[in-house]
Amino acid sequence: MVYRTMQGKVIDLEKLMRENETIPAVGNMRVNARGDEIGPGGKIIRTREQIAAEYYRDNPKGNKIKIDRPREPVVEQPVVEQTKQTKNKINKPLIEEE
Repeated sequence: MVYRTMQGKVIDLEKLMRENETIPAVGNMRVNARGDEIGPGGKIIRTREQIAAEYYRDNPKGNKIKIDRPREPVVEQPVVEQTKQTKNKINKPLIEEE
């Protein structure tokens, strides 16, 4: 994602994210910008892949979503009301003139 500022400067956000992914994030979660758990001195204790694998190992209901085949889209038929047709009936105006 490359953006150009109003002053004409070019900013590459993907490059900025890659360069700063090991820097500790702001907050109290003790993670870096990638999501790795960090300890004292900014040392990586567990990577985000290890954290996710541990979560799904401990929570077997968290990954039971299984899609065998794609579902067919539901097509709803429009509701058509049948009206009684009468012969020689003229539509009267809503507001009658005096």
